[in-house]
Amino acid sequence: MSTPEDTSKLELQRVQTRDQLAAMGIDPYGLRYDDAESSASVKARYVDDDDTQRARVAGRIVLLRDIGKLIFITLRDVTGTMQIGLSKKMMAGQWDLAKLLQLGDTIGCQGQLGKTRTGEITIWGEENGLTFLSKCLSQPPEKFHGLSDVDQRYRQRYVDLWANPEVMERFKARCGIINTIREYLLERSFLEVETPMMQSIAGGAAAKPFITHHNSLDIDLFLRISPELFLKRLLVGGLERVFEINRSFRNEGLSRRHNPEFTMIELYQAYGDYRSMMDLTEEMVCLCAERHSGGLHIEYDGKSIDLSRPWRRVTYADLLKEHAGCDIDDLSAVRAKARSLGIEEAGMDDVVVINEVFEATVEEHLINPTFVCDYPAALCPLTRRKKDNPEIAERFELFVSSMELANAYSELNDPAIQEENFRIQLRGQQDTMATMDTDYVDALKYGMPPAGGLGIGIDRLVMVLTNASTIRDVVLFPLLKPKKAQADTQENNEPSGS
Repeated sequence: MSTPEDTSKLELQRVQTRDQLAAMGIDPYGLRYDDAESSASVKARYVDDDDTQRARVAGRIVLLRDIGKLIFITLRDVTGTMQIGLSKKMMAGQWDLAKLLQLGDTIGCQGQLGKTRTGEITIWGEENGLTFLSKCLSQPPEKFHGLSDVDQRYRQRYVDLWANPEVMERFKARCGIINTIREYLLERSFLEVETPMMQSIAGGAAAKPFITHHNSLDIDLFLRISPELFLKRLLVGGLERVFEINRSFRNEGLSRRHNPEFTMIELYQAYGDYRSMMDLTEEMVCLCAERHSGGLHIEYDGKSIDLSRPWRRVTYADLLKEHAGCDIDDLSAVRAKARSLGIEEAGMDDVVVINEVFEATVEEHLINPTFVCDYPAALCPLTRRKKDNPEIAERFELFVSSMELANAYSELNDPAIQEENFRIQLRGQQDTMATMDTDYVDALKYGMPPAGGLGIGIDRLVMVLTNASTIRDVVLFPLLKPKKAQADTQENNEPSGS
């Protein structure tokens, strides 16, 4: 393994090579390079035994074998790799340049397309067919087998993407999943909108916000924890189907399933309810799986997941009875179960104890997609109550592999009930900055149509569909501890970034 001293010497050699290029009149940082074809396209169109084929590509050198008068290069672009063959005989005028190429450099090359004796499709560089595009001054990962240090991979994603092809493929899949969601909704007459990321009231979810300050107005603002209340204002305004693929922020802990800055899709459909949202969720997620995971039977976190429709729909109360062994209305039994689980239930509200027991006993069993329906109303201040039982809210959460992926409601649109729910919610909060969103209540007074609303965590969905064990593997630049804090943590034998 290379020592820091070795790395320093190698990087000094790279600086010297850069200076040699400049002395030869070659710009080490290149110029525009038009008409480059992707490596995947070149390979797809190749025809055996046709010596008239030519190609022009650009990419980063990830493998280089210099065998004297021949140099074989593996070039990587966003679609894959392409072998380049450079021969002193064929390109004598650029051989000095070819001999200066190093791992990590970015080049362009054009020439005749053929196959080597081993069957590798190869572009044979022609005279003046080699173009230097960008010098790599930092030493690439050793032997170019990829970054192996996990923390370094996250901190240096710009290296991770080209050093580890599977990382590139995962983020391409993420882009594809988001595009599929967008396409699905647009085809169904949803309008994509934008709502404020800085809000004067932190609303739409029970979470701790990030606070910032606007100097000109001299007011504190909150980075949004959810776009919900603004999107529902648009329903009042007559936009009947709206969605936003949004960044939201919650000032809470880091874990393999949580990043303080995250992406979700939130949508609202007038004249629907939470059952409409179940149907939509099933169809949309299955479409994403078929397009980007190869089908409805996938592997995630060491488990086989069957996404085939229909997905199980079961009530919160039935699951509590099934796995905790107690009835949701038998509060003494629920509290006894909580104590047996080590939950300090004394002083907790009844509904909080119920939910603590649910999380401790039920969620681990929800492997295949499961809609958990009909939550206790006290947990759901923005949700319509069931007509025949106001103690139950028309809400579902979708679980896959014991992880919540989606949350949906039949939306509460009665302004009087909403105002009272806000008041109850505020009485239970210790935060002195908590404020009722009276403008949202005023909006409801103009009349919001009955509606279904849905939020899906994009990061977690991508985790499942690409078999990523941690949210950091699906976020290009996850939040990490500063390096000094990380070093201190490691010295104390604690997990990094937990």
